[in-house]
Amino acid sequence: MTISSPVNYKSLQYLPEIWSIAAQKFSQTPALVAPHLQPQVSLTYQELYEKIQQFGTGLQTLGVQPQDNIALFADNSPRWFISDQGIMTAGGVDVVRSATAEKQELLYIYEDSDSTALVVEDSKTLDKLRPEIDNFPIKFIILLSDETVENYSTTQVYNFNQLLELGAGATLNPVIRDKNTLATLIYTSGTTGKPKGAMLSHGNLLHQVNNLYTIIRCQPGDRVVSILPSWHVYERSAEYFLLSQGCSQYYTNLRSLKSDLKKHQPHYMIGVPRLWESLYEGVQKQFREQPASKQKLINWFFNISEQYIKANRIALGLSLEHPKVSAIEKLLAKIKAIFLAPIHSLGDKIVYHKVREAVGNTVKSFVSGGGSLAKHLDDFYEIVNIPVLVGYGLTETAPVTNARKLERNFRKTAGQPLPETEIKIVDPTTREALPPGQIGLVLIRGTQVMQGYYKKPEATAKAIDPEGWFNSGDLGWVTANNDLVLTGRAKDTIVLTNGENVEPQPIEDACVRSTYIDQIMLVGQDQRSLGALIVPNLETLQQWSATQKLDLTLPSPDASLETVANSDLYSKPIRDLFRQELKREVQNRPGYSPNDRIGEFRFILEPFSKDNGLMTQTLKIKRPVVKERYQHLIKEMYES
Repeated sequence: MTISSPVNYKSLQYLPEIWSIAAQKFSQTPALVAPHLQPQVSLTYQELYEKIQQFGTGLQTLGVQPQDNIALFADNSPRWFISDQGIMTAGGVDVVRSATAEKQELLYIYEDSDSTALVVEDSKTLDKLRPEIDNFPIKFIILLSDETVENYSTTQVYNFNQLLELGAGATLNPVIRDKNTLATLIYTSGTTGKPKGAMLSHGNLLHQVNNLYTIIRCQPGDRVVSILPSWHVYERSAEYFLLSQGCSQYYTNLRSLKSDLKKHQPHYMIGVPRLWESLYEGVQKQFREQPASKQKLINWFFNISEQYIKANRIALGLSLEHPKVSAIEKLLAKIKAIFLAPIHSLGDKIVYHKVREAVGNTVKSFVSGGGSLAKHLDDFYEIVNIPVLVGYGLTETAPVTNARKLERNFRKTAGQPLPETEIKIVDPTTREALPPGQIGLVLIRGTQVMQGYYKKPEATAKAIDPEGWFNSGDLGWVTANNDLVLTGRAKDTIVLTNGENVEPQPIEDACVRSTYIDQIMLVGQDQRSLGALIVPNLETLQQWSATQKLDLTLPSPDASLETVANSDLYSKPIRDLFRQELKREVQNRPGYSPNDRIGEFRFILEPFSKDNGLMTQTLKIKRPVVKERYQHLIKEMYES
């Protein structure tokens, strides 16, 4: 197969210039496909370019001026992408957020951003913002639906097609911009405090378009399944890059993901750790449903393959647990890998190939970001030969700063810096630079670093120093070859009464390897030991109870906390089981310390999610919110 070189956009000054070039190069190639919309939507690159132009021209017809801020509150669909790029084409700056975000948050963002117009998902979203939104300055409102809505007082309301018709009947006025021109405001979802508007320029976003090829070696016509929020900077920059290279993007959702993977057979998918955990758990569930003899065989193969991949990593010098390996150790590891390879290959023929078939059997790589990838997931996907490339970055860095590559997929790291990117590790207190191997605060400097926080000079000065170094708020260290290893968030660190600092994320990642634990969050600030809030897997617990011949009645998933507290979940057999599971998984993780031991724990049955406000849009736990909601359970576990 002929591998084409990436399309070069380095000479461009602003993002929307991409689409005329893409339309010429990939004219009739499908660009955006939304199979779950009624009717189904499929746009070629030529059609996408035309609609972006019409949307932008329509906005100019309605009076949009260069650098006008326009709020875009909507979710994944081809119309989101058209409106996003249409706003920029008109010369505007889009202020993006999910239509499902809370009313007060959307109202705050609209007002704080000084937006002058509003683009929303549909009339339902608009109605959610009323009556307060009626008192804000709004030149016009655009619905991304086909609904016809009566104008609100003096504000004109257009639906999607009406705006395109306006644009089709007018001529676009070119807007002069350069890489320093503001392109978008993305309000950090954050786990604490009010969101801040990260100011990303066209140059910030073009950095990603011009450099993500070092991670994703895509080709025109490659298929991409899209599931993350399009407005979020991680998915957004990935979409800009993938579409700039002629890929075909298929929109999916959690309900349809499993069938869409088989149907569309993607080459790439961008996801967060929780997504890979979900796919992994689905596979494990199928394994648990097999006869005992077959389960034993599957586990044996995985055990051998785990030894194989670990030996192979040592031989290649890509084992984080073996940073300084002699030539003899490498040779012995290589011999071990060669010895185990036939069994690993047999496991692939009998077991692992079925996992690849479940995700379409064409995956070139999955890309993971938005949080650390647990060790057992890294191991699992390597064993079944589905490459997972982990990247790192933040909203403020547009977002990717580091990433692993296929040719250097150094597990448990976030990879090396992208071009035009510097990473520095400093002492959190003195800000003195630290040598490789020492843990400190991660600072970032590069073309992708934001211009600052909108109307917040003090917060900007706190985040970016005079030399241009951005304070990520993350803790980590770098290897001798400049691979970044993250250890936690500075603000997430739990300080015990003995003065020891504990990073919760790595321990939590280890604990969810247990089949009985769906989610977990550690607590213990200013306490003698760690505690945990656990969302148990009731299905596997029920199966365990049956195999142990225990007459236990477990609560239903929607049971109240009071019912849970008085249920058999807190019976001695189940408490002993969880103590055993927690002890094993915590002690088996690399770098175990006695301070990592989890003492008390409490069960909650409502999973952490975006819908209940306990997770961010990228599925990170909002720790302060969880602590506030379950403060009585936390207090109870330390008083017991």
